[in-house]
Amino acid sequence: MADDSIAVVDLDRCQPDRCNYECANYCPPNRTGKECIVTRSDYYDDDEPFDGDPNQIRISEEVCLGESCGICVEKCPFDAIEIINLPVELEDDPVHRYGENAFALYGLPVPDPGTVTGILGPNGIGKTTAVRALAGELVPNLGEYTAEAAETATWDAVLDRYRGTKLQTYIERIRSDDISIAQKPQYVDQIPGQFDGTTGELLESTDERGALDSYIDRLDIRPVIDQPLSTLSGGELQRVALAATLARDRDFYFLDEVSPYLDIAQRVTAARLIRELAEDANRAVLVVEHDLAILDLLADSLHVAYGEPGAFGVITDPKSVRNGINEYLKGFLSNENMRIRPNKIEFQEHAPRKTAKSTPLIEYPAISKSYGTDEFSLEVESGTIYESEVLGVVGPNGIGKSTLAKLFTGALESDPDSQSLSFQLDIAYKPQYIEIDQPMRVDAFLSSITNDFGTSYWKTEISQPLQLEQIMERNLDDLSGGERQRVAIAACLSDDADLYVMDEPSAHLDVEQRVQATSAIRRYAENNDETVLVIDHDIYMIDLLADRLMVFDGQPSEYGHASAPQEMRAGMNDFLSDLDITFRRDERTQRPRINKPGSQLDRRQKQQGEYYYAP
Repeated sequence: MADDSIAVVDLDRCQPDRCNYECANYCPPNRTGKECIVTRSDYYDDDEPFDGDPNQIRISEEVCLGESCGICVEKCPFDAIEIINLPVELEDDPVHRYGENAFALYGLPVPDPGTVTGILGPNGIGKTTAVRALAGELVPNLGEYTAEAAETATWDAVLDRYRGTKLQTYIERIRSDDISIAQKPQYVDQIPGQFDGTTGELLESTDERGALDSYIDRLDIRPVIDQPLSTLSGGELQRVALAATLARDRDFYFLDEVSPYLDIAQRVTAARLIRELAEDANRAVLVVEHDLAILDLLADSLHVAYGEPGAFGVITDPKSVRNGINEYLKGFLSNENMRIRPNKIEFQEHAPRKTAKSTPLIEYPAISKSYGTDEFSLEVESGTIYESEVLGVVGPNGIGKSTLAKLFTGALESDPDSQSLSFQLDIAYKPQYIEIDQPMRVDAFLSSITNDFGTSYWKTEISQPLQLEQIMERNLDDLSGGERQRVAIAACLSDDADLYVMDEPSAHLDVEQRVQATSAIRRYAENNDETVLVIDHDIYMIDLLADRLMVFDGQPSEYGHASAPQEMRAGMNDFLSDLDITFRRDERTQRPRINKPGSQLDRRQKQQGEYYYAP
């Protein structure tokens, strides 16, 4: 194989007991007598142990003809093989490779005290590997993945690789065992299973800098301080996890996805706290974030990560945040001369078009819902939802958005003194929190929902945009948060319904997946004249997706008020003015960007009453 190619075998998908070794039988080098694709038991010696099934395959990268052949990729019935031509710019060996035919990482981010460094890229691209290396938990093997090389790997070799670069000083500290790390997990919903106690008990164990009380107040955690962690919502767990991480006294802070389950105001607060930690406490902070508006506000520099998830990942040298995001959206990295996406992501120069008043799908009355005398109550103005429109729903957490979705779907009944909702409609619903505990395969689950499963139309409109092909044969309860989210979106769109209600479809999706999910939802609505109601906090998703907006305001956890649906610009101005946040459009890409609070543009737009962007 050429030096710029690698072979990757997904051992979770390789199932030799269910195939006839088509990959090996049709391999051209094998057919000429060379040993290119063989079983692992035929290759490894008895005294060289390896994990996994001995009947699974290994591919010799020295013998393989490379991507120009690709016959084994086409013949494998389980899509377990990838033959990939690496970018020619990758002159050096990987920073780390997990083994033969396994994932390889190229490049490392550069943590810098006093700054926030961002990483922007898809999931499965090596961010966790990079953080383990920067935390000193993993000695990079520089591509030498044999057992003998792993035993002799040292930080001296890594230091030689990065001598003369910005990473040299940092690696010297790792080599001297002089780095401590605090890490916020990606999936905060797993915290209750790892810590059995109250919010206060968890946080007290993390107060190493004397800053905890401030974080509790600014993140609005005090109302749940005495509650068991198992009773907290996703948004509450996210804020608790952030406070617990920032309260520690460490050299290096790694924050994996700050925004899931947080509303826009909470995201801005989180961004300010993180920036204060870096600037005032002079700490190095590395953030992986998929909400581009928040990443833009948060980071001082940005590494773009690209490659093939699960196969190889490349982390670029640092870029300015604006250029890095714009290049990522454009799909072309200038310094690297690398195209990472065939099409650029485009935003509308002006607010979405005014919705033509077509046939009403729903004309709902004013309704109310309360949860007891002193608990939360919701008031909803009467309104109309039209056929073939995408209606966005925005507002703070704890304000009643999910309650409205449940009222629409019939999961809740309105108060006795309020008009009830008696829609003669079929409604497909994707809830905010996706709980899957059944060991059912993804393909079996989706095929039980629609007769279109497996058709070319279903694959083109739903499966391919949501990247489901690689997880079809896995069990639902084995999926990650992002994989579950994509399956849930597919299940909702696959249902035969009059109204599709989706609560936070962006959660745990990376930027690429959010754009693809947004395109799939939008295209499905347009091609099938369907009506979709989307609740989300990601301004980018709402900006790309919605025709009109329903805006919620009130006092979180006490009372909420939902306006009638209104045009996009008016709705965004109402929503953002209540949060005292202004957005502008990037001059080159037209993407929404948060104005720095108190800046000249922020003050001018507020004076004009234009919070969405100045015309």
